[in-house]
Amino acid sequence: MENINKESKKEIDLLDIWRIAVKRKWIIVSAVAVILVISAIQLFTQVPLYRATATIIIENPSSNMLNINDAFPTSPYYQYDFTGAYFNTQLRLLTSRSLAERVARKMNLADRPEFQSPEEPQTGLFQKFKNFVTLKWLFRSKTSDQEEETETVFEQNPNEVYAFTVLGGLSVSPIEETRLVNVSYSSPHPQLAADVVNAVVEEFINYSVEMRYEATQQASEFLNEQIAQLRSELSAKEREIQRYGEEKELLYLSDQESSVVSKFGDLDSALTQAQIERIKAESAFLELRDLEVDSLPQYISNPVIQNLKTEYNQMLNTYQEKLKTFKPSYPEMVSLSARIDSMRDQLKDEIQKAVKAAESDYRAAVKEENKLQGLLAEQRKDVIKMNNNAILYNSLKIEIENKRDLLNSLLARQNETLVSARLRGLKSSNIKIIDTALVPGGPYYPNKSRSLMLGLLLGLFVGVGLAFLIDYVDNTIKDPEEAERLIDLPSLGVIPFVSKDGAKKGNAYTSYSYGSEGQEKPMDIKQFEMINHQYPKLSVSENYRTLRTSIMFSHAENVPKAISFTSAFPQEGKTATLVNTAVSFAQLNKKVLMIDADMRKPRLHKVFDLNILNGLSSFLTGKIYLDEAIKETKLQNMSVITSGPHPPNPVELMDTPRMKELIDTVKERFDFVFIDTPPVLAVVDSAIVSTAADGTVFIIKIGKTTRKAYVNSIKALQKVNAHIIGLVYNEMKVQGRGYYSPERHGYMGTYLEEKHK
Repeated sequence: MENINKESKKEIDLLDIWRIAVKRKWIIVSAVAVILVISAIQLFTQVPLYRATATIIIENPSSNMLNINDAFPTSPYYQYDFTGAYFNTQLRLLTSRSLAERVARKMNLADRPEFQSPEEPQTGLFQKFKNFVTLKWLFRSKTSDQEEETETVFEQNPNEVYAFTVLGGLSVSPIEETRLVNVSYSSPHPQLAADVVNAVVEEFINYSVEMRYEATQQASEFLNEQIAQLRSELSAKEREIQRYGEEKELLYLSDQESSVVSKFGDLDSALTQAQIERIKAESAFLELRDLEVDSLPQYISNPVIQNLKTEYNQMLNTYQEKLKTFKPSYPEMVSLSARIDSMRDQLKDEIQKAVKAAESDYRAAVKEENKLQGLLAEQRKDVIKMNNNAILYNSLKIEIENKRDLLNSLLARQNETLVSARLRGLKSSNIKIIDTALVPGGPYYPNKSRSLMLGLLLGLFVGVGLAFLIDYVDNTIKDPEEAERLIDLPSLGVIPFVSKDGAKKGNAYTSYSYGSEGQEKPMDIKQFEMINHQYPKLSVSENYRTLRTSIMFSHAENVPKAISFTSAFPQEGKTATLVNTAVSFAQLNKKVLMIDADMRKPRLHKVFDLNILNGLSSFLTGKIYLDEAIKETKLQNMSVITSGPHPPNPVELMDTPRMKELIDTVKERFDFVFIDTPPVLAVVDSAIVSTAADGTVFIIKIGKTTRKAYVNSIKALQKVNAHIIGLVYNEMKVQGRGYYSPERHGYMGTYLEEKHK
């Protein structure tokens, strides 16, 4: 059951959305049309762009032969960095201004016919409309300033201007998971697009080769200077060390120095080992010194103590277990206790022995360490004394060796640069062209079909949004469900909207009509109040008969006989509803009396073409009798009490016992009494009459009655304890397949077919 309710709620929500869309369809259509027109104007006035694309591959730099060291790399830097900084650097170089200037210079773009300024054509009507739509007239002064600035730059350096032209249409997009790169250029001229792309990739390759060669040339010049300087410095240092060795007689210093230093190293190693042994002995001594039998740690490095501790703990555990069974005085328990005490004393003795042994080892380790420290201090003096004479000699020797190694490295590098310079003519590069750019066969922008489709979707979105916004701002009651959500009152019926134009054309809700008469013959509806009498076979007449049934079954035991009809505002169809409902009751051979209690704007006398005099006001003032006030109509079983002359005080006439006596009297003479009252929010007449009537029918005109007016009207009637039978929804615009249409419920067509068989 719960699932059924959820499905119903979802269906109602979808129908509400569809209802709003259909109701505001012209707003949606207008929004779609406007945006489509703007999109079409924008599309067909835009200059088409052509895009040419070339594909290049950027290989690992070690694959080129411009540099010997790159061909046989000693470091994996490029392999690790290729997809990182190096590859991204190449992509940025492709879009650099310097490369664009090279392209502009090579192609001589200043002389290209595509960039020649044509004479400004005369602005036509279409161009003026385009400028107005695209708002170019707002930015005319700014554009002029930019053109003047461009002309100034052009006079200074034309290649800079065309470099920005190249960069403006250039795009670079690497292909994922590959080393390929697509280089594209967009332009209104297809041939120019292909030429620029091919020039860009060619100049990029030349640029990379030149950059590497220039770096090699600079390195070669630098190496020549450094090698010459190193040779001079190395020669001077060799002469200096030879002179110093002769002065200090250090020709045989190396053998003596090796023995002294070796001995010092041996003593230092021995001292380090002695310190380690002393620390171990001290740690063992401190561990054993603080041991107590009752608080022994779980693990002890001394194996004898560890075994005694284990045995001692086992005896204690055994004693504790047996203590649960035997008393301490039991012989076996006494014996076990003695053994535990003996083991405890043995453990204490063993701990003391271990402490003395550890202390002895610790003192011996300390003596050994002190002895080695003294020997090391004496040896250190000999080393210092020897080194004082050899410091400068050794430093000169090391400096000479370093300079010689550096000289050898620079000489090897110089040989490599010479080979690289010879290989320059090969134009070898790690960047290669895979596909050259071809002249594009057609423009890629604008994509008219896609743009128009996006314009259509945008128009639908804007139109639907406006429709829902307007529907949200609209505070009128749009359907019965909305009224029921505000105040829970029963619905007596729905009266659909019938257009007079549609009636003249013969299709006034023909989907609701019963037979061929309503569909074939044009209807001349002069008064909608009499449509139930003139066209009883129309579906709208069936709606009034449905309203009649709802009133009769509103109370199972006591059917209300005196019923007042009212609404919140004027012109909401209360008089038409009253008359057509009265006709439906009269069709059941019921005697019906209609009372026009709307003394300010009476209408019943016009509907039935009666004299307004001798009516309700005349009776309430006592000028005539009741029989004189009741007028027969041309319709069978239907009588009317017109409003009578317009009184100065209608409220005072209504609020009298005579009005109550009138209703009670006519209820005895007629089967049903229908009272037409003024709108609730206009005057208080309807509230007064509703207290004398058996019930009140409230009319809501869909699309006109506001939510606030409806709520205030019902509260005003409830405040005087009026009995509201239910609501009638008037002039509801129902589509052929709408929620309230007969086809929606699937019974009307079958019913009509069976009726006409």
